Amino acid sequence: MKKLLIAVVASMALAGCAQQTFTIKHDIAEKPTQEVKQAFFVQGLGQTQTIDAAQVCGGADKVVRTEVQESGMDVLLRVVTLGIYTPREARVYCSK
Repeated sequence: MKKLLIAVVASMALAGCAQQTFTIKHDIAEKPTQEVKQAFFVQGLGQTQTIDAAQVCGGADKVVRTEVQESGMDVLLRVVTLGIYTPREARVYCSK
């Protein structure tokens, strides 16, 4: 049991978190305008989910940045389910 716990903790430490950010403008946007939890299955193979940032912000000129993040809890869920369930969080930031 102790070895299993060590293996799980080591895999979590090695897996870490991941975040991809695409900056469109260098305006400051503190809070995301839209935050969506996305669920993927079987490591997300062949799956896509789309958020239209221009529609969320009311025009492409108002989009500041977009982010996709896999938090520590998301990694834990991916590891525990052996990649069957892979959640991620997507955010869209807009200028005012």
